[in-house]
Amino acid sequence: MFDSRLYGVIILAGETKKSRPGAGSSGGSYGSSDKSGSGRKSSGGKPRTKESTKKQAMLNTRRINPFKYDMNEILGNSSMDPSKASSFLASVIAKSSRVSTKDAKDFVKTFLDSGDLTKEEYDKIIRLLDRYSKFR
Repeated sequence: MFDSRLYGVIILAGETKKSRPGAGSSGGSYGSSDKSGSGRKSSGGKPRTKESTKKQAMLNTRRINPFKYDMNEILGNSSMDPSKASSFLASVIAKSSRVSTKDAKDFVKTFLDSGDLTKEEYDKIIRLLDRYSKFR
C-alpha cells in the first residue's frame, strides 16, 4: 500500500492520488499545455513546412572505417608528407560527410593542382569517394 508519510505527500479527503509526480497540470515546463504559441506556428498563423533540399552524395558514415583504411593505403604510398596526409584525410572526411562529396572532390583537386598528389592518386581517391558515398 502507498504510505504517504514516506514521500511527504498529504492526501486530503476527496482528492485522488496521482500515479507519477508532475502528472497534473501544476506548473512544470515539460509537457505542460500553455497556449502561448511555443514555436509550433510561424508568425502568419500557418503551420511551418519543412523546406526540401536536393539530396546530395555524401560519405556513408557507417562505412567510414573501411574508407579510412583505403585512403591510408593510397596516402601511405604517395609522396605526401605524413603529417600533411593525416590532416588532408581528416579534411576530406569532414567535407564529404558534412557538405558533399562534390566539395571534397574539389578539395582533392586543389592538392592535385599544387603537386602534392599525382593524377593516379587523385583518380583513386575520387573512385573511393564515389564508392563510399550515398545520397542523403
